[in-house]
Amino acid sequence: MTTTSNSPIESLGGLRARLRERLLAAERNPRDADSLLCHALGRSLTWLISHSDDAVDPSIAGQAGQMVDRRLAAEPLQYIRGYTEFFGRRFAVDSRVLIPRPETEILVEAVIKRLSAGARVLDIGTGSGCIAISVEREMPRVRVIATDRSIAALALARSNGDELSSRASFVAADFVAPFRGLFDLIVSNPPYIPADVVEGLAAEVRCHEPRGALTPGLLGTEAFEALLREGADLLQPQGLLMLEIGFDQAAAIRSLASERGWVVDEMIQDLAGISRVVVLSRP
Repeated sequence: MTTTSNSPIESLGGLRARLRERLLAAERNPRDADSLLCHALGRSLTWLISHSDDAVDPSIAGQAGQMVDRRLAAEPLQYIRGYTEFFGRRFAVDSRVLIPRPETEILVEAVIKRLSAGARVLDIGTGSGCIAISVEREMPRVRVIATDRSIAALALARSNGDELSSRASFVAADFVAPFRGLFDLIVSNPPYIPADVVEGLAAEVRCHEPRGALTPGLLGTEAFEALLREGADLLQPQGLLMLEIGFDQAAAIRSLASERGWVVDEMIQDLAGISRVVVLSRP
């Protein structure tokens, strides 16, 4: 005896088209549907396209539909998938941590160029651990300690470290408070967006990423001031402080550095010619 279903069997190609249409109708990138459907399937886009005539499992269709619902609610794609790519590695991310940006890879590259074997590095405000882990994995003979004031963020950073076989250490700390040793390099991608600017950011950022990782306060430079004030006591005589900064903060950083007795050795620009990384030392 043959049983029939009232619901027609949907193909992968049909599901893909339907999800893309939903995103297009909401003026969102239809490619997000491809990414989410591939994530649900555990397959590549090439596989998805070449199997577009295959019947789709209803559970997969439901899972992909729910993920698109979340995307329509402006949740970042990286949080929905649960990971992002950074410096050639996959890092788990969720609402506990800021999503690593391509600009931060510039900071990692600059740090690696300035390290030698045996150096001690302190990463302040590590978030997902992307800076500390990337530096340690690229230079395993460097000792890296990473801190964050958020216990929830540290839990994720440690998990990323374990997953990526990193020897970086993770410590709960409010900036540099618990340390008394000397480091060869201090690195940080601190919160630097002025509080009133956050309200004008895209909903993906404003409503979903941790506010404490976005803004330190009204001016946006409060974290820089703390790092310049407290970081000097933790650096070797020839040590460096390296920071990621906002697109319009170069002049402010130069002024703060001069007031605190630091020398700006270099401003490193991104591909758009915007100063994104500052290298500082003590005279």
